[in-house]
Amino acid sequence: MKATENHNNRIAKMTFASVYPHYVSKVEKKDRTIQELHLVIEWLTGFNDEKLQLLIAEKVTFETFFEKANLNPNAILIKGLICGYRIEDLENPLTQKVRYLDKLVDELAKGRKMEKILRKS
Repeated sequence: MKATENHNNRIAKMTFASVYPHYVSKVEKKDRTIQELHLVIEWLTGFNDEKLQLLIAEKVTFETFFEKANLNPNAILIKGLICGYRIEDLENPLTQKVRYLDKLVDELAKGRKMEKILRKS
């Protein structure tokens, strides 16, 4: 499945604050914690809890969220399908970064070990 320009634009303008509660709900339903979710987000973006809460309060778009992020160099190791898209084949860099985050949240919710989620050996 190829992401359309409209799809990419919609993701760019979506606020992180509007999606964050869904991430929380997803991981808590599977007995994972908000602290684990924040650890995953920090690994990917470099945002600590304080910065993350500030970005949520500011209602930044995903575009701004990832512009401010310091993406982990090992993020390129995140592969697979998410929302019907193969992450490594996505051409739009922002859409790919958002899908990296979605994939990490999915892995956390599915009970994957933190060392594997954070792409540690």
